[in-house]
Amino acid sequence: MNAVFSEGARADFAAAYPDRAAKLSHGLVGHELLTLEALAGLAERMPAACVEYNLGKLPLGVRAEDTPSNGLSLGETIRTIETNGSWAVLKNVERDADYGALLDRALGELAVLVERETGPMLHREAFIFLSSPGSVTPFHMDPEHNILLQIRGEKTMTVFPAGDEELVPAVQSEAFHAGGHRNLDWREGFRDRAMAVTLLPGDALHVPVKAPHFVENGPVVSVSLSVTWRSERSVAEGELHSLNALLRRRRLPTARVGARPEARGVRRLAYRIMRKLGA
Repeated sequence: MNAVFSEGARADFAAAYPDRAAKLSHGLVGHELLTLEALAGLAERMPAACVEYNLGKLPLGVRAEDTPSNGLSLGETIRTIETNGSWAVLKNVERDADYGALLDRALGELAVLVERETGPMLHREAFIFLSSPGSVTPFHMDPEHNILLQIRGEKTMTVFPAGDEELVPAVQSEAFHAGGHRNLDWREGFRDRAMAVTLLPGDALHVPVKAPHFVENGPVVSVSLSVTWRSERSVAEGELHSLNALLRRRRLPTARVGARPEARGVRRLAYRIMRKLGA
């Protein structure tokens, strides 16, 4: 069985992880589990809570509540995605045994590289994105370490540095970790801070935790596989923002999360105690 990530891709990943975005390569193009028909069948047997789909041509800064439906079933959306102008995501596909094995195969090749920087891979998940020509995924952030593998079609992913509080103010991070939506407020002046990466089949992109980004699909249908994991660092970052939210509500001093949140043991313990006490 061929490797998902070549020796060169693993070296590029190791040089960037965990803080920098980096373009990689992969070997999953043409995989039988990632055809449109296979994905339509997967979608139809998934729980409703694990799928999301809507019209695909959206403003970069659209609010979650303003996202329009496409009026189709999920299976119809995937089978006719070449012409229906839609975007869809299948969440937690690792719950299916075959897709879970594919996730384990991909992340298993990177586990040693990850562990030496941020500890064991935690809470491994996989997501599959399907986009009609010209679709846009609005400006947003995600809480996981992520590698996006382009399987079919072309898309441009524009990635911004994580930790820039002008892009994501501290109070927005706090709200996000309390269950707030992933979409972010967009200003055109942000563009000059970004790295725009065009992905073709066989390309991949490492996206750091909470690095803001948006995605613009090319002229044909796009299929992408996202393999993600958490780490002690990403968990600690969430805990510290949640602690700041508790303190801010009580008008007490907050502190910057910083570059190595996993080392802030006293503050993390304080958050866990406050949460246990129902603060």
